[in-house]
Amino acid sequence: MRTAIDTNILSAIWAPEPNAKELTRTLSEARDQGSLVICGAVFAETMANPGADEEFVRRFLDRTGIDVDFLLNEQIWLLAGIRYAQYVERRRNSSREPVKRLLADYIIGAHATLAADRLMTMDRRYERDFPELKLI
Repeated sequence: MRTAIDTNILSAIWAPEPNAKELTRTLSEARDQGSLVICGAVFAETMANPGADEEFVRRFLDRTGIDVDFLLNEQIWLLAGIRYAQYVERRRNSSREPVKRLLADYIIGAHATLAADRLMTMDRRYERDFPELKLI
């Protein structure tokens, strides 16, 4: 079982958010069930956390056994683009509000869909945009 990890999980653990202990336990359970992975977009986003430079991020990933997929294949990029375009079209048709989700969310979702078995996230919006993706 390969589990992709969303940025919000790592950020909550590092903060630490009130649910950090539970998230750390869930992350450990996922590691016990197989491998853990993040895509390059998650790696880049994590470096924006207070005190999280490249060395900190790499050390944490190494300690926790999380691999990084820096090179994403064409199918991942295409799926991200298709699902992001669908989201933008929905937003345009449903309200006058500007687009609020970032392309990175769709890269993360497409990567998890095509390169992992599930995504560990606190963002339930993936259910709508990637209905075939199992979330934990």
